[in-house]
Amino acid sequence: MGRKVAMLFSFLLCYSLLAQSNYTAQRKRMVDNQIKARGIDNVTTLYALLNVPRHLFVPEDLKPLAYNDNPLPIGNGQTISQPYIVAYMTQALRLKKDDRVLEIGTGSGYQAAVLAKIVDSVYTIEIVEELAMSAKERLRNLNYSNVVVRRGDGYNGWPDKAPFDAIMVTAGAEYIPQPLIDQLKVGGRMIIPVGPHNQVRQLVLITKKKNKVVKRNVMAVRFVPFTREE
Repeated sequence: MGRKVAMLFSFLLCYSLLAQSNYTAQRKRMVDNQIKARGIDNVTTLYALLNVPRHLFVPEDLKPLAYNDNPLPIGNGQTISQPYIVAYMTQALRLKKDDRVLEIGTGSGYQAAVLAKIVDSVYTIEIVEELAMSAKERLRNLNYSNVVVRRGDGYNGWPDKAPFDAIMVTAGAEYIPQPLIDQLKVGGRMIIPVGPHNQVRQLVLITKKKNKVVKRNVMAVRFVPFTREE
């Protein structure tokens, strides 16, 4: 019996190592073919995409699709963004290692994990309680100790942790919430999808200067709607 248990353990260990090796190879192909090949060249962004295990942030039955270049459903009507969009939005913020970042729309926690590989601290808000709780547990189990997850309405941001060096919104808003602009540091940057409900939105890059806020449309995108509390 002891030998059989040992053989089973050895088989499971080999299978696990093989699976992890396969995911690592898929992740490298994702970065090479979907990210680098489309113009993303920021070193820290590429490092984060290469080192965050995306397959651990999607439902079990979708793991074989985790490194494809498309969004995937994560439950509760929400999605995990396609890898290229994650990379593009991350690079656009020009993040530094000592930055404090606010994310609106935690989802499964993948984007927060990518940010956490680059910056000092990430504060992320998710309005769907089930997603917030599961993302919090997932990020804790994966040792992303510099990410703080809160369930709440992201429109109002996180005033007691402001100001932020950067803000990322991963849900489509009909307009830019003023509280988020207020919580952005002078010199800080925010990226947010903006446009009418159920239509293609514009990804807007915002830079907060001393006496003005500069907005620039950078690409057309599709995102799930920015959900508010009643």
